[in-house]
Amino acid sequence: MFRLHRTGGRPAAALLTLLTLLLATACGAGTTDSAGSAGGTSPTVRIALGVDAAYAPLYLAAERGMFEKAGLDVRLTKVEGGPAAAQAVTAGTAQISVNADSTALPQMVSNPRLRALGVFQSSDRYLKVVLRKGITSPRQIKTMGSIQGIGLYATHEYLRHHGIDPDSVQIQQSSPQEIPTMLQRGDIDGYILFDPWVTKGVEAGGRIAGSIGDFGVTFRQWLLTDATWLKDNEELAGKVFKVIAQADRLVTKDPHAAALAAHEQAQLPVAGTEQAIGEISFTPRALTSADVASSRKIVDFLRAQKLIKSAPDYDTVLLRGWYDRHAR
Repeated sequence: MFRLHRTGGRPAAALLTLLTLLLATACGAGTTDSAGSAGGTSPTVRIALGVDAAYAPLYLAAERGMFEKAGLDVRLTKVEGGPAAAQAVTAGTAQISVNADSTALPQMVSNPRLRALGVFQSSDRYLKVVLRKGITSPRQIKTMGSIQGIGLYATHEYLRHHGIDPDSVQIQQSSPQEIPTMLQRGDIDGYILFDPWVTKGVEAGGRIAGSIGDFGVTFRQWLLTDATWLKDNEELAGKVFKVIAQADRLVTKDPHAAALAAHEQAQLPVAGTEQAIGEISFTPRALTSADVASSRKIVDFLRAQKLIKSAPDYDTVLLRGWYDRHAR
């Protein structure tokens, strides 16, 4: 049984991660372990993911041996979170990754071989606004902490929702681990994050001031893979997604069991994880034209911020209907 190892997001760790990915790229992106499992009958598929309650279905599947029962050799690989999961697929150190749409799309620009297979969960409540003590109105905000991807996008949408020009607010990007401490020190007035960092912000004297759905933001988690690997392993990818979809339904049916699995697999707190699970829709589905429309909106934002120079080819990278054909 695997255990996830937490990293602190320090520069040295980030550099080591980058070097590892670069070295692995030389071995060929999107590959599957040729040795396969111990019996040599099932190729090993590594899934790159971060550590939080959003990944509860994968923890539950691993804890209950659901992949093995389906004849699959699947390993869950901890990465720093954010773009690192998709970068692991690009580098060939993982065959599948789990990424939010706002994080995946910039990676698809830099690596057009990435493919989104479908949605395995979504939420407009999981990410929350935390404001420090003394900030009673959004109009008082002068600085905010933010993570990349969904965090930055949601921060801008939150400020605009309250009639605040985001350019008038200093937005400091950092890792989730550092942001509650920044709030406690008074370096920032607020942030938008998920648990356990929401709870840590409250423990540091902050208060919850709403969820992302309050200002029209929803995030979707996609399963990503590499087009080259997928070409030769479409049936295998479908079987992996089927197990995750089954685990999705089990998480919805029994959140407590899923929280216990998250504790065993990733050392997440049971009570907080169970509460977070209740704020997420674990509904697997195919990508649709609505997902393309929301992706365009996110990409337009990223281009306006000069974070990416171009848009991905939506018809190529978003495999609409793939889930219905291969994983239902």
